[in-house]
This record gives sequence, structure tokens and C-alpha cells, in this order.
Amino acid sequence: MKISPYTSDPHTTAELIDLILYCQNTEAQLNITMAEQPDVLMIPEYYQARGGEFWVATQQGHVAGCIALLPVDKHTAVLKKFFTYPQFRGGNVHLGWQLYQSFLAYAQAHHFKRIVLDTPEGEHRSHQFYERQGFKQIPFEQLGVDYAFPDRHSRFYILDLA
Repeated sequence: MKISPYTSDPHTTAELIDLILYCQNTEAQLNITMAEQPDVLMIPEYYQARGGEFWVATQQGHVAGCIALLPVDKHTAVLKKFFTYPQFRGGNVHLGWQLYQSFLAYAQAHHFKRIVLDTPEGEHRSHQFYERQGFKQIPFEQLGVDYAFPDRHSRFYILDLA
């Protein structure tokens, strides 16, 4: 498994879209369209040019997972686009953990003090992962930052890195 920052490539972008829509719509049945998440089609501008990053995990040249860090101010970043195909979860691979470690190392190296995220209320597996990493659930009003996300009865979390 190889985890590296996103580089513009139509093949990678197409496979990212397949992964994201599979996880959101086939698995979670959220009915989210790409029109609701145009950031995926402009990763360099939306994430990387703003001081964030978007990592892609590949196996044998095919996308297996992704995670992104979106800065919203000097001290706060959003964990975004955290997806893996089912066969890479748990077991000997633990791809989610590997991706999260890339994310966390970057956040710490860039001196972010807190991480926030939104996740659909029905995504219990995700909630368990975040809570094991020290994230605390908060009401939307306590986010304290504004960023775009497709709301599907979302749950909000914060991680204090200070």
C-alpha cells in the first residue's frame, strides 16, 4: 500500500470519485452527488493551494482510500474525504489508521491546534473510529468555523491538539 499526496491525474480523479460515491451511496445510502462536493474535482485549488493536503492510498496502481486536511483558519483544520474500500479496513491492512496517521502528522507539523469534522449520524463505524482517536462529539454551534459539507443529519466532532 502506498500513501502519497494527490497529484493531478484523470485516472486517479476518476477512481477517487468511484471510491467516494461507493462509500457514500452504495454503503451508506446517503444519496450524495458529485455536484454537492465539487472539491473532489479541484483538489489542488481547494486543499493544497490553501495549505492543506489530500492523500491517496493506492495498491497496484488503483485507489484504495483517501483522506484530506482542509485549513479553515490559522489554528483549525477540517478532516475531510476519509474513505477506504471495505477490503482495506481492519485485518492486516488497517488502511484507515494509516491514512489518519498521515493526516495527523501533517496537522501537528503545521501547528494546527484543533481538528473538526462532520460525519453522517448513521455512520456508527466512523463514530467509533473518531472516538477511539480522542475526538469528542459537539453540537454544530460549537464548531466555531464555517466550511461546506453535504449535510445528511450530521454529527460533529472536535479533536484538541493543543
